[in-house]
Amino acid sequence: MRTFFPAPRTELQQTMQTPNHANPDSMTVSVHGTDSHAEVAPGDIAVGVVIGRASEYFDFFVYGIASALVFPSVFFPHLGKLEGTLWSFAIFALAFISRPLGTVLFMWIQRRWDRSTKLTIALFLLGTCTAGIAFLPGFAKIGALSLVLLSVFRLGQGVALGGSWDGLPSLLALNAPKERRGWYAMLGQLGAPVGFMIAAALFAYLSTALSRQDFLDWGWRYPFFAAFALNVVALFARLRLVVTHEYERELGEQQLEPTPVLELFQAKGRHVVIGAFAALASYALFHIVTIFPLSWIVLYSDQSVPQFLVVQIVGAALAAGAVVASGWIADKFGRPRTLAALAAAIAMFSGFAPTLLGSGELGQDVFILVGFILLGLSYGQAAGSVTANFGAKYRYTGAALTSDLAWLIGAAFAPLVALGLCAHFGLGFVGVYLLSGAVCTMAALGVNRMLKLRS
Repeated sequence: MRTFFPAPRTELQQTMQTPNHANPDSMTVSVHGTDSHAEVAPGDIAVGVVIGRASEYFDFFVYGIASALVFPSVFFPHLGKLEGTLWSFAIFALAFISRPLGTVLFMWIQRRWDRSTKLTIALFLLGTCTAGIAFLPGFAKIGALSLVLLSVFRLGQGVALGGSWDGLPSLLALNAPKERRGWYAMLGQLGAPVGFMIAAALFAYLSTALSRQDFLDWGWRYPFFAAFALNVVALFARLRLVVTHEYERELGEQQLEPTPVLELFQAKGRHVVIGAFAALASYALFHIVTIFPLSWIVLYSDQSVPQFLVVQIVGAALAAGAVVASGWIADKFGRPRTLAALAAAIAMFSGFAPTLLGSGELGQDVFILVGFILLGLSYGQAAGSVTANFGAKYRYTGAALTSDLAWLIGAAFAPLVALGLCAHFGLGFVGVYLLSGAVCTMAALGVNRMLKLRS
């Protein structure tokens, strides 16, 4: 592949050749006057994907961890601990409900103006909502208004996350060598464990260094300030990539442009549904090993929260390694087979999950570590597993909405449902939830295979 090195505009014709035999992503470029043509290297696209996803997931997990550790005390002190946590998780889910709406809205903004305008507005909205939460007074100071504002900010975060879709993962998949598409597909997914490790480390440090009262009064706000700062950095880093002539041209040549949502569903609606359910096993597991266990530890375990966060950080590091391994596995055995096998593994894990969670610190730690490894292996290939079904015209919008619906169906209500059912009926429902996600994934992959055989 090749990398573009821009030449200054002059009246003279210039020819620049930069061979790099040690770097397979380098290229030779000829520039004649102001007329240049260059291909975009998968390695360059991967940089934009990793930067964008890491910043989004950090923001995502800062809120998720706070919803388990902080918000029940700060915004629901008038309720019992369990009820306050359930309401906190209900507000947590609002972002996943508004995310598809944000995708639709910002697709229209991109069609009306351009991609850079869309990204600037979306990430500015995300940063504003995140900073708004950081400055938000608790229930003790402004009463129910704090709950209204928290809900509004959370809805705004979801809209912004939907609008931050830049098409780079699809461009990466289309430009990657066919025999290494699994490897390139996992790169963007690395943002999840990396974002979680940083967010969990911040909360572990603050909850250890500060008294409980100071942590609830002001300490929890610092991760939100950090998330805001990271959003600003990510905005400029991504804009620097996606608004260049080379990327705009490449996205245009691959037809990675927004299409009307109604037209998408009329032409490819069944593939949107199949794509959402094909990733459900990993999305169902996502919050069952990250957010839900924190609430369970706080409410029903004697294990210290900072200690448990350290275990989760170790699990996230294992998940990062598993994400990388998933690329090699998928390239060797194929992405559908990899996802199906891991869905079966998650189904088996669902049978042991209740026992592990209910057997003290050792069992809980084993649940976290094994769960994170399975999450990394499955989530590493979950994104865009069936987006080839959309074809060139509908891939840009189809991939975005498929991801939004997978999050909504599989992950949005996972902490709320798991905690509510387990608190009232026992830990066995954690296994039921995970098993349902695994069954949906295998069914969707089976339907997708049948449709391909018929076509």
